[in-house]
Amino acid sequence: MVELLGWVPLFPFLGFLILALAGARLSKPQIAWVGVGSVAVSALLAAWLGAEFLNGTLQPYSRVLGTWMAVGDLSVPFGFYLDALSVTMLFVVTGVGFLIHLYAAGFMEDDPGYARFFAYMNLFVSAMLVLVLADNLVLLYLGWEGVGLGSYLLIGFWYEDPNNGYAARKAFVMTRIGDMALLLGMILLFMHLHTFDIQTLMLRATSQWASGAALPVAAAALLLGGALGKSAQLPLHTWLPDAMAGPTPVSALIHAATMVTAGVYLIARTHALFAMAPSIQFAVAVIGALTLLMAGCSALAQTDIKRILAYSTISQIGYMFFALGIGAWSSAIFHLLTHAFFKALLFLAAGAVIFCFYHEHNIFKMGGLRRAMPLAFVSFLIGSAALSGLPFTSGYYSKHEILAIAYDVSPGLWMAGCLGAIITGIYSFRLVFVVFFGDQPQAVENHLGWRMSVPLVLLCLLTVLGGMLRVPLDSVFPALLSHEQDFSLVSVFTLTAPFIGLLIAILFYLRGGYSVRRFIGLGWINQIRIFCFNGWGMDALYDRVVVRPFKAIAWLNKDDVVDGIYAAIASLSQKGHSMISATQNGCVRWYATSMALGTVIIIAIGWLS
Repeated sequence: MVELLGWVPLFPFLGFLILALAGARLSKPQIAWVGVGSVAVSALLAAWLGAEFLNGTLQPYSRVLGTWMAVGDLSVPFGFYLDALSVTMLFVVTGVGFLIHLYAAGFMEDDPGYARFFAYMNLFVSAMLVLVLADNLVLLYLGWEGVGLGSYLLIGFWYEDPNNGYAARKAFVMTRIGDMALLLGMILLFMHLHTFDIQTLMLRATSQWASGAALPVAAAALLLGGALGKSAQLPLHTWLPDAMAGPTPVSALIHAATMVTAGVYLIARTHALFAMAPSIQFAVAVIGALTLLMAGCSALAQTDIKRILAYSTISQIGYMFFALGIGAWSSAIFHLLTHAFFKALLFLAAGAVIFCFYHEHNIFKMGGLRRAMPLAFVSFLIGSAALSGLPFTSGYYSKHEILAIAYDVSPGLWMAGCLGAIITGIYSFRLVFVVFFGDQPQAVENHLGWRMSVPLVLLCLLTVLGGMLRVPLDSVFPALLSHEQDFSLVSVFTLTAPFIGLLIAILFYLRGGYSVRRFIGLGWINQIRIFCFNGWGMDALYDRVVVRPFKAIAWLNKDDVVDGIYAAIASLSQKGHSMISATQNGCVRWYATSMALGTVIIIAIGWLS
């Protein structure tokens, strides 16, 4: 059965080829069958492979399909690697990806670019599957770049609006910064360890390099740079909120199951290298803590329903980096799994609200939708509970585990994580109370259809029960060292943190016991709100530090100095040619004089030398 591993990414890629080449000649039902069906087949095959793997010995399996490139002694195979980590990622990418595709079949049905949309979605899923299955860094980088291309195409799908094109370019450029760091890290590893095979690289690194030495630190830092770009962590996070320009199913796919988890997967896959660079691993934890707080505060100030969820994604990926940095490798991947369920649920529920509420995004223009849209209301309620980490939801088990381990490593980091849990509770239920409670607004066209309703119901079940679907990762990651300490008070506060956020949201947004307008009416509070609304001013900072100086240099160089040098050389050559041509005038006496003068010069040179 494992011999079929190569077919998992192949089916979505075949769907992409069919839709790209013949999509214009297919009817919309046929397009949906190809686009959704190809991912469905891939999901079924992944489930079969995963079940066989989990019921077996959990031993990793490699499948080489052929040689991709061979140069001298270097041979890069087109090979896939299956272990508990890649099985988890297969479940996320194909399972959640299929539900999003099914939802998109209804959501995008009226769009004239129906075939193009599913072609891009299939390409995106195929690239992500190559990324998580690759057994070497070169093939992983192929999938990494494929995901970047797919995100550019999907974010800018409605390219008629210039703002959407800008958002797509911004995502591409910001992630390219990280991509270059990853490429340099790959080159550094190959130069010193002479292989691209990931498992061999990790073995050679641990056997040939000393912990904390310059080489593992430099290599880990470069890989971290790549992870920061793809997973939208400080300081390369600003592209993700603007990526909301794409259709809602795109937002769900990018934010829940695929692209933003690529950086988390990269660090987890190369965890042995990061363990040999303690300073970089600690930096991962600090960056994750800062990002989850920054993004959480920014989510509190947003009014666009999708941008709230976008900042929420940045914050939850921050929790995953936080876990990776403290060595809780399995917990990070567990949270990646549960996050895929509840974040996909929230985005698709938000899409249902937007779809039925005349494409309105501002939450303060909504209200009272719990009766008009009961399925979306229940979906938001369950998804927000899991996002906040309330008990009996999948998010509770993964987040509580991360925070419990964090206290053992660093009480300071644990406090940051708990503060982030409080903030998450506030903005999650702020969204629920503002959109679904309050006065009933104008009539809503509640016509989701089964293709949009079924994924919401299934994701609700996964969000509640997903904590029981944990894949055993002991064969991939080292066990954490446990310390004999009393964590009863820590556990109580960790459990209480999201309830504190929920209580604050109830007082401000449900009961109205405290006036939000009066609160932000205070000058300094309003300034903080504006600061958080603008994402802590990161875009303005980049504009002043990078964009404006670059534009100034471009204006100064509008005539192109480099081209001017070449133009001067060409002009000098032309003038020299004109001068020499002028000597060819057909006058014999001029020729004789020139020969005599040349003879004298040659004799003089010989005499002087």
